[in-house]
Amino acid sequence: MIIRRRKRKALGDSGASSDIAFLLIIYFIVIAGFNVNKGFLLTLPAKDSQRLILRDELFRFYLDSGGGLMLRGEPCDLAAAEREIRQGMALYPNTAVLLTVDPLTPWQAVVDFVELAQDLEVDSFSFVMGEPPGELL
Repeated sequence: MIIRRRKRKALGDSGASSDIAFLLIIYFIVIAGFNVNKGFLLTLPAKDSQRLILRDELFRFYLDSGGGLMLRGEPCDLAAAEREIRQGMALYPNTAVLLTVDPLTPWQAVVDFVELAQDLEVDSFSFVMGEPPGELL
């Protein structure tokens, strides 16, 4: 009696190895830690902080829908804003900057102002979307 042996297929011929490779790729992607850039880091006062900021120490800027910057109801540019913030930081150690942004403001204008605040190393910086406060009008 003659026993016929089947020829084994090479590993490269089966689809199992590609399936395993695909599953391994997915596995490593899932377990890998992703570093997601969530924006910029700012040091903001704690919610229950008792820190007092005087009126002279607070600079309220407003970015309108056209990207124009206003301080105390008057238009200014980034260079003027930088001078004002530098002078304020020299006089008052607790200088805080509040930026109110119109929802239709071009994003680059917001980025430019935030970059200015980071370059000046403003300790207290905050921005909010909305209409200008009454004192800016």
